Amino acid sequence: MGRVYVWDVIPQALNTSNIAASQTPAAAGNLTLTAGTAVKSVVRTDGTTVLQLDCARAVQLTTASGTITTSRTLTVSGYDYYGQPMTENIATGTTSSAVANVAGKKAFYQISSIAITGALPVAITVGTTDVIGLPIRVVDAGYIASVNWANTLARDTGTFTAAVTTVPATSSTGDVRGTYVPSSATNGYSRIVMTIACNGIMVGPNATRTGALGVTQA
Repeated sequence: MGRVYVWDVIPQALNTSNIAASQTPAAAGNLTLTAGTAVKSVVRTDGTTVLQLDCARAVQLTTASGTITTSRTLTVSGYDYYGQPMTENIATGTTSSAVANVAGKKAFYQISSIAITGALPVAITVGTTDVIGLPIRVVDAGYIASVNWANTLARDTGTFTAAVTTVPATSSTGDVRGTYVPSSATNGYSRIVMTIACNGIMVGPNATRTGALGVTQA
């Protein structure tokens, strides 16, 4: 027999600089992290100080106007909602006289560090996105029995991205449980209510950790 999981979350409004405030890296190394709006600094039980987000969600980098001749890679390190370590590589790309926003794919709950592979000629910030991480593995949209947003009875028309099942997961693959972007911007008071149908590999007598929570993070 299957079960259903009712996911209920109120994401805070996204912020482009609430993880790392504006800074211009002069060389390879770690960015300075600063807890901004809807983010708090906490100490994990293992003694690691991290920035904890309001919910599991992907991060984004924003580069200021200017010319980046050589793309740099940011490696975001941290933990998911269940405390599993994870990393993601996000490239700055190159831009000329424009502001560039590059969103990640993985839903982080805690951020421990963000490293950059080299200097940048323009300032950069890192913040949150509206890519919200699902609490359990969803490999097909058919398992989403309903999804409502912002106190509306009609089914929301947001964007669902299925869980990545690649083994092993890497710093370049997507989220191991899947993500959802609501149809309008998060704001700190609108609620996502999603009913997820759970099959046997998730909750049945032969259920596995992978079936419920996805492949091991990387």
